[in-house]
Amino acid sequence: MPVMLGQSMAIQAVRAQLQRYAGCDVQVLIEGETGTGKELAAREIHYASTRRDHPFVPVNCGAIPDSLIENELFGHGRGAFTDAGAAQPGLVDHARGGTLFLDEVDALSDKGQVTLLRFLQDNEYRPVGGGAARVSDARIIAATNASLERQVAAGRFRRDLHYRLNALYLRLPPLRERSDDVALLARRFVDTVALRLRGPVRQWSEAALQALRAHAWPGNVRELENVVLRAYMATEGDVIGFAELVTAEPAFAGTASVPRRRADEPDLGFSAAKLHAIRQFEHDYLTRLMQQACGNISAAARLSGTERRQLGKLLLKHGIETKQFRSH
Repeated sequence: MPVMLGQSMAIQAVRAQLQRYAGCDVQVLIEGETGTGKELAAREIHYASTRRDHPFVPVNCGAIPDSLIENELFGHGRGAFTDAGAAQPGLVDHARGGTLFLDEVDALSDKGQVTLLRFLQDNEYRPVGGGAARVSDARIIAATNASLERQVAAGRFRRDLHYRLNALYLRLPPLRERSDDVALLARRFVDTVALRLRGPVRQWSEAALQALRAHAWPGNVRELENVVLRAYMATEGDVIGFAELVTAEPAFAGTASVPRRRADEPDLGFSAAKLHAIRQFEHDYLTRLMQQACGNISAAARLSGTERRQLGKLLLKHGIETKQFRSH
């Protein structure tokens, strides 16, 4: 069974929530930034539930063309359209008895939202081209990297569909809120890379781990996985040091002077603690600002009273990509 790795209080709370949700057979809405592991969380719910022996079917809602939404979900009967020489089951049929995971559910068009809402109201559907109505017993888990509540308030997502999906709610914390897990994840990922590439086992130097802990991780766990892979490939010896980390990811060059201890520890120098606190404040403020502005830098500049160019430099400094905040 897939398990979310980590020892931090934040991830322990998430795991406890996942176990509770596994025993409650209703819809779940998972929200979290890109790369936080939303599909992994959905799989953990599925495989800890009584549905574990049935299919887990992931669907990327953003990849389904508007004209094919009903066909993809519900399938079609023979002769439903010109090329339909045989009946074809849809994703709902494939998920029978199991779990249908709707990723990027906020990307659904108005038509797609209406189609999904109509299905969720009574779990009935008809394949394209007619035929008798069928009933689905698949469990629905939906996920988004946006706030559906904000999308509803902005008129981009149906409130009634939000209510249907949000029977149970789970927010996945970004990696910057679980910095205690960074070293554990980095060690696990480097072992996984060595196994996958059939290469030598390598360890992290303490300086490299400190740099990893200090990073803001806008791409979250997925970004960490990629950095680990590049750092492993850039290393010749048995130890991945700070130099190899910078070679793999030049953005880490500025972390050499980052303090080795957290800012809330008493033996950290005042100047270093102040620098750490300012960096953390800037990142958190910019993240909230871009969420409020839906990724629009000009709007964010007006809201914050900052020049657009200066705001752009700050976003670049903290590795914050605006596209993750934009509505589809």
